[in-house]
Amino acid sequence: MSKKVALVTGGGRGIGFGICEKLAADGFNLVLSGRSDASKVADSVAKLEAMGAEVLYCSGDVSSAEDRAAMLSSIQERFGRLDVLVNNAGVAPQVRADILEATEDSFEWIMKINLQGPYFLTQACANWMIEQKKADGSFQSCIINIGSISATVVSPNRGDYCISKAGLGMMSSLFAARLGEFAIPVYEIRPGIIKTDMTAGVTQKYDNLIDNTELLVEKRWGVPEDIGKLAAAMARGDMPYATGQVVYVDGGLTMNRL
Repeated sequence: MSKKVALVTGGGRGIGFGICEKLAADGFNLVLSGRSDASKVADSVAKLEAMGAEVLYCSGDVSSAEDRAAMLSSIQERFGRLDVLVNNAGVAPQVRADILEATEDSFEWIMKINLQGPYFLTQACANWMIEQKKADGSFQSCIINIGSISATVVSPNRGDYCISKAGLGMMSSLFAARLGEFAIPVYEIRPGIIKTDMTAGVTQKYDNLIDNTELLVEKRWGVPEDIGKLAAAMARGDMPYATGQVVYVDGGLTMNRL
């Protein structure tokens, strides 16, 4: 029996790579996608291959319909199957701007990458998963969306990002409802403050908040491995009967407290 295949967008670094490591440890073959040239993720690919995974890297932009189609064609040619989709790729605003001053260009750029791209990639992957399910009733798959606490936690200096993640939350619910008849669960993970290159520019700010305030219940930065462990459990099928659920991995940041 061939190994299961997982597609992780933005899988070459940060949270995406943390997810890939856990999936590789669980015996998945992997497809990583990103806008970088393959040489930029060669070290990540080598680490995953050393763990026993067969790895395909697809260079492309998730916001491009042509790039999405090319990616799925490459997966079909290389592996002939797709069992798990992890919508992880995303961008932060290039400039943090007050919502009274933010530009339409920034809004459109973020929406295409963070929401429109994942929406239509999920549509394409879901239809392929349905075909596989119809051909083999024992086929098991799932879709995992990596959202953010910014779906509900307000940051007026990056409203476009917050709205994109709120939209991803509704997208998760929509696909969970639609794919129920095919037994394809859809989950959403909402990370909090995770130490990656995306948060490198605000390290001092959050170091201070974590050390000197009650912002978090678990007083430490989150790391990609925290997200990877949960995503792997979802991919393995360890969360049956839980489709449509949102799981916060935020050290208690969004917990209601007195």
